[in-house]
Formats: sequence, structure tokens, C-alpha cells
Amino acid sequence: MSDANTKFGDVMVVGGGISGIQAALDLATAGFKVFLVEKAPTIGGKMAQLDKTFPTNDCSMCIESPKFIECDRHPNIEILTWTEVERVEGKAGDFTVTLKRKPRYVKEDLCTGCTTCVEYCPVRIPDPFNQEMSTSKAVHIYFSQAVPLVPYIDPACAYLKDGTCSICAGVCKNKAIDLKQEAQRQEVKVGAIVLSPGFSPFDPGARGDYGYGKLENVVTSLDFERLLCATGPHEGEILRPSDKQHPHKIAWIHCVGSRQVCEGASTYCSSVCCSYIQKQVILSKDHDADTQAVIFHNDIRSYGKDFERFYKRAQQLPGVRFVRSYVSIGREIASSKNVTIRYATENEGVKEEEFDLVVLGVGLMPPADAKLLAGQFGIELNAHGFCKTDPARPLETTRPGVFVSGAFLGPMDIPESVSSASGAGALVGGLLAYRRGKLAKKRVYPTERDVTKEEVRVGVFACHCGSNIGRVVNIPSLVEYAQGLGNVAHAEEGLFICSTDAAERISKTIREKGLNRVVVAACTPRTHEPLFRDTLREGGINQYFFDMANIREHCSWVHSKQKEEATAKAKDIVRMSVARAARLQPLSEFQLPVTKAALVVGGGVAGMTSALCIADQGFEVSLVERESDLGGAARRVHRTLDGIDVQAALREMVQRVYKHRLIRVLHSATIRSVGGYVGNFVTTVESEGQVREIAHGVTILATGASEYRPTEHLYGQDDRVVTQLELENGIVQGDKRIVDAQSVVMIQCVGCRQAGREYCARICCTHAIKNALQLKKTRPGIDVTILYRDMRTYGFSEDSYREAAGKGVRFVRFEPERGPKVEAVVEEGRQVLRVTVPDAILGQELALDADLVVLSAAVVPSAGSDEAARMFKVAKNPDGFFQEAHVKLRPVDCAADGVFLCGAAHYPKHLSETISSAQGAAGRAASLLSQDTVTASGSVCRVAAIDCISCGACVTVCTYGAIQMHDTPQGRKAEVNPVLCKGDGLCCSVCPTAAIALDHYTNEAILDQIDAAFR
Repeated sequence: MSDANTKFGDVMVVGGGISGIQAALDLATAGFKVFLVEKAPTIGGKMAQLDKTFPTNDCSMCIESPKFIECDRHPNIEILTWTEVERVEGKAGDFTVTLKRKPRYVKEDLCTGCTTCVEYCPVRIPDPFNQEMSTSKAVHIYFSQAVPLVPYIDPACAYLKDGTCSICAGVCKNKAIDLKQEAQRQEVKVGAIVLSPGFSPFDPGARGDYGYGKLENVVTSLDFERLLCATGPHEGEILRPSDKQHPHKIAWIHCVGSRQVCEGASTYCSSVCCSYIQKQVILSKDHDADTQAVIFHNDIRSYGKDFERFYKRAQQLPGVRFVRSYVSIGREIASSKNVTIRYATENEGVKEEEFDLVVLGVGLMPPADAKLLAGQFGIELNAHGFCKTDPARPLETTRPGVFVSGAFLGPMDIPESVSSASGAGALVGGLLAYRRGKLAKKRVYPTERDVTKEEVRVGVFACHCGSNIGRVVNIPSLVEYAQGLGNVAHAEEGLFICSTDAAERISKTIREKGLNRVVVAACTPRTHEPLFRDTLREGGINQYFFDMANIREHCSWVHSKQKEEATAKAKDIVRMSVARAARLQPLSEFQLPVTKAALVVGGGVAGMTSALCIADQGFEVSLVERESDLGGAARRVHRTLDGIDVQAALREMVQRVYKHRLIRVLHSATIRSVGGYVGNFVTTVESEGQVREIAHGVTILATGASEYRPTEHLYGQDDRVVTQLELENGIVQGDKRIVDAQSVVMIQCVGCRQAGREYCARICCTHAIKNALQLKKTRPGIDVTILYRDMRTYGFSEDSYREAAGKGVRFVRFEPERGPKVEAVVEEGRQVLRVTVPDAILGQELALDADLVVLSAAVVPSAGSDEAARMFKVAKNPDGFFQEAHVKLRPVDCAADGVFLCGAAHYPKHLSETISSAQGAAGRAASLLSQDTVTASGSVCRVAAIDCISCGACVTVCTYGAIQMHDTPQGRKAEVNPVLCKGDGLCCSVCPTAAIALDHYTNEAILDQIDAAFR
């Protein structure tokens, strides 16, 4: 292959789903040239097909599409869609990858995305994006926010089949259609590879599970996502397939294709199904409050952060029932096409119930081409067909230089996928640190136009948001209204204003129509404001000439049943936004130098892992540990269920930390003060009698968590009542209480999933299974009973749950209202512990005599986390764990810039999950440390010294420490440090003399906005 057909880069990311996109962005931002290879016609993966995400109910495409566009615009990312890998040769640091670019039959460089070809194409095919529940044309754009926004031609095209039609080529004015296009091969040379091919949903049609493929009104959960979605086959209306009528009674069936020991299914738990079904139930009730929903399940596995509250929210909705039972399809009723389900009840035997629609909660399978990928990349797969990794090195494949992220590791939710992508980026950064910046380019924007002397010309762009907004608010009427507002020079609508083509159209319209203010009437600025500001820069005007009118969260979503009133309110919101936009002034952001060093707070596994990852990339690290030894809570754990020898791994990790030339460890350390800002922190630490100041650009909080000290079940009163950690240590030490025990009862959910601690501690069920198996291994005849509410052995640990049951471990379920009771009794002259618990299956109370009672105690935030949160200005969630910036998009970032979190400080995690999240935090930190400067916002507060009366109210209220009193020629006055200021405006609201103003939110602009509200 000629050099002309060879491309050179640093990293290849294979897979354009959310994980691959995140890996590409992190690596590109860190100074590497990245090829993002996706076999589909567009990036986005399965997440593009989802309606909303849980537990926040954010619109999936609305939180993902800004990342699409960021990828598309990034100068260091080259996106190669409709492309397959054919061969991989070479070694770590020097790979040669042969790619095959399939023919789109559309030239990407000539196509403008006008879709004239789609309009004229006479051939209709089942639409793969809509799960074939609707049709599209043989030439079509995969979905409305696709990147690239270029059509492709399906093999069903009449010309490709028999050469009988070429209408599309005739109507294309840009001559972009090439029906004779052939596949092209090219070589790409890179130093490392990240595999992020995602997963495949289980197909119940292959076996006819639950009548899928035979009964019209049985659909999969992915089918139902498309029915919910504004871009779905019925524009967000939930209509059942048989008669296109709205279903009023819907059943969901859990574990379809998962947790099954039969051919064609999977034995593991797919991890995400329980929660996505709860999301679908909530959204169905949002669509129609009268919908009746019945969820048939085995265990409810809502183990993630805030998932337990989400489960309770679904459970408490009127008309929603959770039924614990295996089920079978009864029959289809011929007249109505309704489907009956047979299930067992606790008191009424087997029942048969009729439903309008049945939704199958399908599991996550390995990628369809997993075996092919394994052969091409020279990696191994595990027993379930996912990528094989060492649990102690969860993001490294069996081939050096090839890393993995996302659901190819195993079933996982979006936050874990995103953080694993950042973690893979950190490992790549360690391997290729010497190449950082060699091939990278900087983004170049057009020269900013000076508009200060121009007449105000506002452009209004209103978004249908599919039908999230459009099915409630009359968008054409809104646009017509906006065109009549003062200062408005242009107004238009779009299906998705955040799509790539819409962003380009806004930039072009700014230039062509001389716009100098822009109002976007759409959704939340939380995720989209940076995208639209960047669009203004592309259009050649100051990014602060932008205002966002939130007509989704503030209008269509809260007034979904009041369409006329919602449209009137949307007009009010837009009118107010236009009035404010007219007052906006250009602001300048400024660059601050970055101290290329990191501070890691916490010397447990998470802290040491992140410190090593950052140091391996060439940055200095100060590792602060409050104890005299490194290791944290892992010092009390000996082995994990997935086979990690924790103490051996810990010893190796500690040695690596002490030997690393770029890591400085401070033992017995106390943080006295924290000052500075992103890129330029200064932290004062007292360690072993010495006080020192540490300058660092980023901070990683890895303060860990602790085991809850129970007050229940005689713990602390009887030494035969122990926690799981104490049991594990006793097994290793040969404790006489354990050696002599004939019977052991374990009680789950002690101290969690209850009032005051309403979360699942995530690791307890697996910990109990691990210890139960170890007891059975040591003494096969020992009697072990586990009392549980839901066994949450998600992922591959489901196999161990099944193994424990096979080895005679008994499982007895209890309801929280009537939980187990423990008392000490004398039986036949021997003192035993008697555990009584109602058995829902037997319908009677069981009395279990035990020599040992083991409590699966909750995981609680560490004692030092409150102080760390206060000093580093990091929020905590209601359960006391550090709060991430965004649960899906930024799971290891804090809201405070330059501060990251990982491990159990974020939420309880298994050891491999802790390592992955720590590597993710290190990857995010390295993206910042690799920059020479960071950008500070132009929207900050400023003090008019002449009006300041030195009362200090602003100093007291500022949560970021951005305001201090200083001596000036006018006396002692307040001054704002613009670098620390976050522009929240609290100081403005408390100043008695209005001496403080917030740029971009001036009094004049706000008052005009208020006046417009009453106009």
C-alpha cells in the first residue's frame, strides 16, 4: 500500500458509541492525534436510540449530541464512519491497522446534507434506527443528529440490486451521488488502540421468547425506547404495533436473555435492565398518567448511585405494581390482540392477566463481531464472550498496547462506560507520553467581529427537540411571533438545533445576515450552552452575545397537557430572552498558566492508582494520606470474588508508588488550607510534624469509604455477631468462632436501603457470596443461610450466586417491613443465636439457630470526606458521597473546576470498579495538565469601589472564596478574584448598595427581561 494511502496518528479508538467518543475527546484534548473508527454510518452507538437516561431523565440525544459535534469539530480527531478493521499488525507503540471503508455511494466532501436525494428516492425499506417499526428510504441519513450528517445508500437500493434506478444521482445538484463507488482500503499507523465496540442487545426473536416475532404486541425494551422517543416511529406517541392505538395497560418482563441457564441466553446479569425498565415506567406515566404498569421481576438490582431512590419513585407511582415472579405468555386474544401473562402470586396461586402491550427487558450481549475483533486484534475473550482482562488491571487487554473501555468489558451503565473511557485514555497517555503534542493541532476560529457600534440584530433559532418541545409548543407560531419582536433580524426553526448541520447553519446565518446577538429557544443551557457559544465563535462574533431560552424544561415538559398555554408561555420566554440579548456586551476570557502537578487526597487503592496513572504520564504527584500507611480499606480485604489477591496486589501497588520518581507520599497528613483555582492550586499540608505548601494544577479526591458500625442485631453485645469484613479476616486468621461454627446466618442490607440511608451499598451481596463460598470450600458441611431483600450480584458475579446455591447455601428473602430479628437463647443447654424471619414463600416464620451471625453492613462515606468537601468546595449528595458534575457525562469530574473524584468516595465500588474509576479520574486530570493554560470565564463579578461600604456581606456569602477585603486609596474595599469567581451572583443579591455587578447578568439586562415579561 502506498504512503499516499497511509495515515499517521497516535491512537485509534474503535467504536463510536459514548465510550469511544469520550476516549477520543480525552485523548485529543490531552494532545494526541486520534482516529475514531466506527463501522456504522454515524457515531453515537446504541445510546442514540434511547429516549432518556436514568436517574436524571435527561434526553439521551441532548446530552450526547454536544459530544458528537465536539468530536466533529476537534482538530485532533478524524472520524472514519462506515469503516471496518481488516488487519492489525505490529506492537505497542507501533501498530499498523488496515481499514476498509465501505462505499456509502455518497461523497462526503461534496454532500451538503440537503436530503433532496431522500425526497426523490422511490424505494422504502425498514428503518434500522427505529427497530424496523417504521420505514425510511433506500438513501437516507441514519438519524437526524447523525455525525457526519451525510446520507448513505442501503443495499436494497434498486440500482445496487439490478441497475434499474438512478434518480438520486440525477437530482443531486452537487454531484455527490456515486453509485459505482467501491470500497477503499487504507493503512493507519498508531501507537495504541482503544477498543470500545459496545454491546449487542439480546434478540428474543431467535428463540421466539415470550412470543416475540409472533405476537404483534410483544416488543423489546429497545423497541419501546423508540416508541417513547420524539424521533421514533410515532413522534413520541406510544402506539402499539397491532392497531396503532395507545396501550393503557403495559407489562414489563425482566431478565429476558439474562440470568438464564439455557442455550442462546446468558448466565450473567446484564446490570442495567432493572433501572432502564423503571425509567420506561416513569416515562410511560409521564405520557399518560392513567397508564397501568406491571413489572414482573426476580430481584430488583438498583445498585447504582441514586438508583434506589429512582426505584422508590417508580414504585410509588399510582397504577404501578412490582410483582416478583417468573412468568410465561398465556395466549393472544384474537379480537383485541391483547396478550395474557401467567404468573405466580404469594396468596392466590397462579394468575393469568391481560395486557395491551408486553415489553421484554432484554439483556446486553457481547458485540456481534466480538470473535472477529478478538482475532483481528490478537486479544482474548472471557467465558461470556466479552473482552478478557485481569480484574486488577481492568482496562488492559491480553495484548500490550491494546486497551478496552465501555460495555465490551461486560454489561455496564453509562457512567462506568464514560469513566472507563477516560481511564483507557490515561493508560494510553502513560504508554505514549513521549508522543504527546507531536501531531496535535490547535483549533482556529475566525477573527471576532467588532459589533459594539452596530445596530442590534438578534437571530432566534427555535428547536422542536424532535417532539420533546414540538408536540406541545407550536414552534412555527413561535417563530412567526419572534420575527415580529423588536431587534429581531432573523428567526427560524429546526428539528434539532444542536445537530451538526444546524450548528453550521447558525454560524453561516450569523455571517450572511450580519447577526450580532443569538437566542436559541431549546432545552437546558447546562449541557448545551458551551456548544452554542462555540457556534457563535465559528460565526465570528463574541461568544457572550448568546442567550438561551429554555422552552423545554421550563415549558413543554411542565405544561405537556396545556398546549396553547405552553405556546403562549414559550413566546413570553423568547420575548424576555430577546430583551436581555439586546443588552449583552462582549466579554473576554483570559488564559491562566497550569501548574503541571497533581494532588491526590487519599492513599487507598483509588488514590494510589490515580497517582500512578498521572505520574506514568510524566506529571508530578503529591499523594496525601491521613494514616501512617498506604492501603486504606483494602488492607482489611484478602480476596475478591473475581479472584484478585488483594494483599499481594496492594503490596505491589505500594512498592510502585514508593519507587516512582514523580510521586511524593505524605503520611499522617492533615490538610490545613486550600487556596487557588483550577490550574493553580496551593494546598498547605501538615505531615509528620512538618508543614509544607504544595502547588498543583489539579486535585483528585480519593478519600474512600468505611464499613458501617451496626447497632442492630446484637452487634457489639455478642461477639458471635460480626460484619462481613470481620468474618473474612477471621477465615484467614483461623478464628475459633468460625472454625467451630456449624451454622452461619448472614443478614443483608444492614444499615442501608432504609430511612436516613436510602441507597444500596452495592458490594454487600457479592461480599456475602464470596464469604459463603469460602466457608463452603473450607468446610463443605457447614450450614450457611443468607437472608436478603434482593440479591444484587450484577454482572458476572451472578455465576457465583448460582454456584453458591448449587453448593447448598440457602437463600431466604424477607420484606423490609418484617425483617429478621436476632436474640441469644439457650437451646438444649447450649447458648445459640436465634434468628427469626418471615418467609414469604412458605408463608410462615422461620427460626434459624446459628453459631455465628454475619451482618452485611453498609458502606458509608469516610470520616474525612466532610472536611475535604468543605476545603475543595465540592458538593455531596444526600447520602454523603461526593457529587459528580453530571451523573452520565462527567462521572469523575466535580463541579469545582480542576477537582476530580474516584473510588468509594464517589459511591461504593468493587475493587476492579475502583481501579477503573481511579484511572478515569487520572485521564480527566491529565487532559487538563497537558494544557499550558486554562481558560477562565468572562462572566464574573466586579466591585465598584466607590459604592462599597466595606460591610463584608459579599465575603461571607461567596462559597468559592473569590471575594476578600483589601486596603485601597478609598479605604478597605471588597475585591473579586475573577479566577475564583463562578458568576453565581450571590454577592450581588446581598450587597446593600448594589456595588457589585455580574458581567453578562447586569441589572440593566435583567430589568429589561423582567419588563418584557409583563409587556
